[in-house]
Amino acid sequence: MKLIYRLFAAALALISLAGATSAQQPVKPAAQSMDESCPLHKQHTQGQKHDDHLAGVNQRGDQAMGFAQQKTTHHFRLNVSGGAIEVSANDPADTVSRDQIRQHLQEIAQKFAQGDFSLPHFIHAQTPPGVPVMQRLKAEIKYEYVETERGARVRISTRDAQATKAVHEFLRFQIKDHQTGDSGEVKK
Repeated sequence: MKLIYRLFAAALALISLAGATSAQQPVKPAAQSMDESCPLHKQHTQGQKHDDHLAGVNQRGDQAMGFAQQKTTHHFRLNVSGGAIEVSANDPADTVSRDQIRQHLQEIAQKFAQGDFSLPHFIHAQTPPGVPVMQRLKAEIKYEYVETERGARVRISTRDAQATKAVHEFLRFQIKDHQTGDSGEVKK
């Protein structure tokens, strides 16, 4: 029993000593101490913001495109005359997604040709780079809709150097924001 009392007294002494020590040091706000105590805090919060942004892109994409982003794969290709937007159903038997992709990309080809980029603006919650120039030079850019086995493609081509640069900026933004892993390099 004496051992229990001694342990209890020792614990009380440690608690009072800790309280006296902490009373001498200023208390930092929780958020500030977390920032300072975690050397990777900035990376953690940036990663979370990016994850939240991608979730928003996918949610708005589902709504605007008319098909589930998780059931499909996007690719953005750059070439010397412009590039291409390609979307395909992940499952070859998923004809519903395939048909929805085709409908969406037909609409995209028509709207982009008219200078209407409201869908990318809605999906990405911002005006993608290159869009203002693509709108201004819309008569210099051709959008060709092509069906593929599992979906469709929109070929984007121009002979105008300024328009080509804008198309490349637009496609590189899409690669990054959709996290497709596609190369941003221009292919011949």
